[in-house]
Amino acid sequence: MKAIEAFYPLLRTPKKIIITTHQKPDGDAMGSALGLYHFLVKTGHDVTVITPTNWADFLDWMPDADKVMDFEAKKDAALALIQSAEILFCLDFNVLHRTKHLEKHLEAAEGIKVLIDHHEQPQESAFQFGISNTAKSSTCEMVYDFIMQSERPELLDVTIATCLYTGTMTDTGSFRFPATSASVHRMVAHFKDLGLQHTPIHDNIYDSFLENRLRFIGNALLNRMDVLYEYNTAVMSIPRADIIQYDIKTGDTEGLVNYLLTIKGIKFGAIVIDRNEERKWSFRSKGDFDVNIFARNHFEGGGHKNAAGGRSSDTLEKTLEHFYNVIPAYKEALQ
Repeated sequence: MKAIEAFYPLLRTPKKIIITTHQKPDGDAMGSALGLYHFLVKTGHDVTVITPTNWADFLDWMPDADKVMDFEAKKDAALALIQSAEILFCLDFNVLHRTKHLEKHLEAAEGIKVLIDHHEQPQESAFQFGISNTAKSSTCEMVYDFIMQSERPELLDVTIATCLYTGTMTDTGSFRFPATSASVHRMVAHFKDLGLQHTPIHDNIYDSFLENRLRFIGNALLNRMDVLYEYNTAVMSIPRADIIQYDIKTGDTEGLVNYLLTIKGIKFGAIVIDRNEERKWSFRSKGDFDVNIFARNHFEGGGHKNAAGGRSSDTLEKTLEHFYNVIPAYKEALQ
């Protein structure tokens, strides 16, 4: 994988470009994709954002989110665009299997693949150009750097800033996580100078849910949470019946795992949700406990030191049993 600096000259003439993200794109994935989309359109390129799956409704307000193509919903049209693309930007994921059914089509695509991502252990052989920086707060911050280091940094405007602020805000836990560096605040100051209004963004992301989600969270905290004080750990398991009963949609479980870390003394929070095809894990930690390693070792996952995900093909009961079986081995690390 060549350095991203070597890629810039390829943007001097108009290109057919695809931007894609991981499945079930979150705020950072959608924010970085749409921010880059608006920048590349302003530089004269033919650009389409294609996501592997749908996304949460609370992201629909973002500028030109209605132009994003859901691969699962428009497969034939998306494939035609991917096959004809000269450049494919891969944002907020660093291994192709994170794109679900889009993986094999990205592998077969003849266009130049460019990685911009901040997760650990990238699949470098899959990309011709790119940058992987785990010290960055978010992929949105990295897209900001990409724009500012490009030949047209003056094209950064309030629309692009709105997209990039959204993903940075969500991936830093509203700027409270350790990765919120001084460069993040300098970037936000730049956005504010451009005229960014941050309050509506917070309202759209955090204050636009339906009543059923709040009742779902209440039930989860009351009936689905187990606190293992011996291991400074809290775990929550969500059965498929709850998803159906409360009519939970994509994005409605976003942030639920973070409630576990609000318990005094808890250093490790884990939540497993029974999805149709598999059981999905989310892991969060405080301090030095590395959930990226934990996820890779036990649940076919990975991510960051303090935030990672995983999966299991076992039943909800069996994958939860596996969690209880392995957690004692980490007792010392969790003290």
